[in-house]
Amino acid sequence: MLNAITPTPTDPLWALTGRFKADPRPEKLDLLIGVYRDESGETPVMEAVHQAEMHWARGRVSKTYPPLAGHETFNQLMSRQLLGTPALIERAVTQQTVGGTGALRLLADLIAHLRSDVTIWVSDPGYVNHEPIFRAAGLKVQKFPYRQVGGDLDVAAMLNGLEGAHQGDVLVLHACCHNPSGIDMPPELWSSLSGLCRKKGIVPLIDSAYHGLGDGLEADLAGLRYMAETVGEVLVAASCSKNMGLYSERVGCATILREKPGAADDVRGVLQGLARRSYSMPPYHGASLAAMVMEDEALRESWLLELEEMRLRIVGNRRALAEAFLNRTNRADLIAVGKQKGMFSILPLNTDQMMRLREGFGIYGTDFGRINIAGMSSSDADRVADAVLAVMSNMEPPG
Repeated sequence: MLNAITPTPTDPLWALTGRFKADPRPEKLDLLIGVYRDESGETPVMEAVHQAEMHWARGRVSKTYPPLAGHETFNQLMSRQLLGTPALIERAVTQQTVGGTGALRLLADLIAHLRSDVTIWVSDPGYVNHEPIFRAAGLKVQKFPYRQVGGDLDVAAMLNGLEGAHQGDVLVLHACCHNPSGIDMPPELWSSLSGLCRKKGIVPLIDSAYHGLGDGLEADLAGLRYMAETVGEVLVAASCSKNMGLYSERVGCATILREKPGAADDVRGVLQGLARRSYSMPPYHGASLAAMVMEDEALRESWLLELEEMRLRIVGNRRALAEAFLNRTNRADLIAVGKQKGMFSILPLNTDQMMRLREGFGIYGTDFGRINIAGMSSSDADRVADAVLAVMSNMEPPG
C-alpha cells in the first residue's frame, strides 16, 4: 500500500518559512505567517491569558475527556460574543472545535452530510485553505471575484460573479479583515448579500478569525450579526487564535443559526456525531483559558484593552506604510494599504517580483503578494516601500 504513495509538494507557505529561517541576513523581515507580532518581533502571550493560565494551573483541573461538544461555558460565551443579542443566541447551536480550521472542516462535513450536491462559493483571492477544506469534504467549489479597483472593492464584479449561485449553495464570507486582501465589505454590501441569500436561498458561512483586529470587536462583528438577523440559516466558523493569541492551543467553534429557535438537540446530535468520527472531542485547555478570560470581568477588561493595543499597532503600521508609499508614488493600489483592515494586504507584485523582494531585499511575503502587516513595525515602512518600488521598477538592491 505505502509503495503507492507519490511525492506531495511541500506547502508553499511553510517552505518559504523554512527559507526565511535559513536566511543569514540580520535585517531580514518576516511578513509571511499570519500571526500577530509586537514591536520586538515576538508573538506575545496576552496578560489576561497568562493570568487565566496561572489560575488554571493552581486549580489542578482534571485532564479527563471533555464532552464531544467541548467546553460548554466556552460555547455559550462564544455565542454571546459573536451574536450579541438573546434573539440570535436562542437560534444558535455552538460547538467547540479544533481551532477555526477545525470549525470550517466540521461545517464542511455538516454540509456534505445534509446535501452533498451544493456548491461552495469562495472569494478569489481568499483564504488559501478554504477551497482544500471544502473539496476534502467532497464538495464542489466555485470562486467569485474579490478584487480592488482604485483601492476599493469591486462590488459589481463580486455580485456579478455570484449570479450563478443556486438555492442551497453556500456563500463563504469573511466577517472582517479579509484574508489575504485586507479589503472589508461596506455595510451596504452586507445588505445586498443578505438580500441575495434570501432571494436565492443561499446559506452564508461566515469565517470570523480576526474579529477585534479591524475596527474593534463590536464593529468587526456588525456584518455577521446583520446577516444573522436578516437571513434564515447562517453558519459561522470562529477562532481565538488571533484575538487571544491562542494559536497553538487550537481554540475555535462552529455555530449554526436556524431560522427559528427549536430542534437544537437534532443539530447538536449531528455535529457531535461528525466530531466523534473525526477527532472525538476538542482540546480543553485553551478553551478553558478563553472561557475564563471572557467570563471574569477583570480579565475580560484586561483582554479588551490589550486587544485594542494590538489593533492600533496594526493600524499604525498601515498608516506608516501608506504614507511611505504616498511620499514616493501616486499608485492607488499601493496607497490603499492605509484603509485596508487587519493583518494582511496584497502587494501588486507577481511571483517573480516577490522572489526578488525576498532574495534582493530580505523582505519575505508569499508568492502571490500577501504580506502580514503585523509582522513589521512602523519604522520598517520606508524600507518596505523603497524595496517594493525598486522591485516594480526592476532596480537592483543597494550595496
